[in-house]
Amino acid sequence: MNSSETTICALASSVGKGGIGVVRVSGPLCKVIAKKMLGFVPKPRYAHYGLFFDQENAEIDKGIALFFSKPHSFTGEDILEFQGHGGMSVMRCLLESIISMGAKPAEPGEFLKRAFLNGKMDLVQAEAVADMIDANSKYASKSAFRSLSGVFSSQVNMLTKSIIELRVFVEATIDFSDEEIDFLQFEQVKLKAKGIKQEIETILKSATQGVILREGLNVAIAGKPNVGKSSLLNALTQESSAIVTDIAGTTRDVLKETIHVNGMPLNIIDTAGLHDSHNKVEKEGIKRAYLEIERADVVLMVFDAQDDKLDFSILPKNMDYQFLLLIKNKVDLIGGTIERGVINDIVQLSVSAKHSEGMELLRKELFDIAGLEDFSEGIVLARKRHIIALEASLASIENAIMQLENGAIELMAEDLRFAGQSMGSITGEFSSDDLLGEIFSSFCIGK
Repeated sequence: MNSSETTICALASSVGKGGIGVVRVSGPLCKVIAKKMLGFVPKPRYAHYGLFFDQENAEIDKGIALFFSKPHSFTGEDILEFQGHGGMSVMRCLLESIISMGAKPAEPGEFLKRAFLNGKMDLVQAEAVADMIDANSKYASKSAFRSLSGVFSSQVNMLTKSIIELRVFVEATIDFSDEEIDFLQFEQVKLKAKGIKQEIETILKSATQGVILREGLNVAIAGKPNVGKSSLLNALTQESSAIVTDIAGTTRDVLKETIHVNGMPLNIIDTAGLHDSHNKVEKEGIKRAYLEIERADVVLMVFDAQDDKLDFSILPKNMDYQFLLLIKNKVDLIGGTIERGVINDIVQLSVSAKHSEGMELLRKELFDIAGLEDFSEGIVLARKRHIIALEASLASIENAIMQLENGAIELMAEDLRFAGQSMGSITGEFSSDDLLGEIFSSFCIGK
């Protein structure tokens, strides 16, 4: 039985007690269910106040019923909504009655999936609905709304169109290669390809910022024992999240806290002190610390201002030093000042975590690293899969330009095809059933 033949239902409001609870139904049985539960089929797009009945014609609740006829509905199918009192027993009775009349409980994200499959929205917009629900700041909410409004989709669709047009032009040249007319003007095609490359890079930058805004910047605090890593975590989060003592090795596991800096989520991770240890528990803590450091977007290497020398050997050997910040802590003990400096091309911040001094300097540095320059510039909330698709499309365009320069026009056309497919996978134009299942299964039930 495919989705168009089944009717689904779910609680569309939050689980728990509330003044109002909403049950949503979508599919071909909506009119049948309405007639049984209301005694009539409601007029489309009109609110009807009255009693709700169960399968045995007993009264369940009194509230508002709404009916939206296909295709003019959220899912593109007939939709029926019951807005009643928000007690769980009432909502349970409503759902049980609807299921007894032929509907089945909706899977996570199934309403959105049907909306996508019925052409009511593309994949980016469907994901944006979930992102608006999960948004943890006003900036994330605004960026998700831009995606929901079609800003991101429009950019992707325009680029996909440009790639297809260039590919058609190149393939026409291949088809008529024996003709005397020169269809392919080398510089013109190269210019168009480079223009597409620049546009992808611009969107990729915005999408990368959108991923940070959605998921947060992962910041790992690393260093030797007793240099003040836990104090730094507490100072940044303004909470006593980590135990702080004068005893070295107090932190033996990974501690995580999330804060917001100018609307940007920061996932702060405190790790165990890095040193040689024969203690079994400490060794496991250090092992976990290395994993977090390798995964982090930014590493704060904390060292004691009283130490004469910095020991970089304690960091993972394969670590990317691109986003490494040196945190010179306990400057209050040497009479130092709170300041920003650069040591061997690496930014160093002098702070006193114990006294929460220099934290604004650190927050600003992390904000600048994230590259979120101005939220009004149109950042769209994006996901990792969008980044992967954009990077794949960019790599294909770069290969296409290289093939053009080498005179391999057939290979250029193939690279352009790959670029178009990668770009189209973002909005769902080219998407496998497995990908759709993975995306929608992560959404809320009832959405």
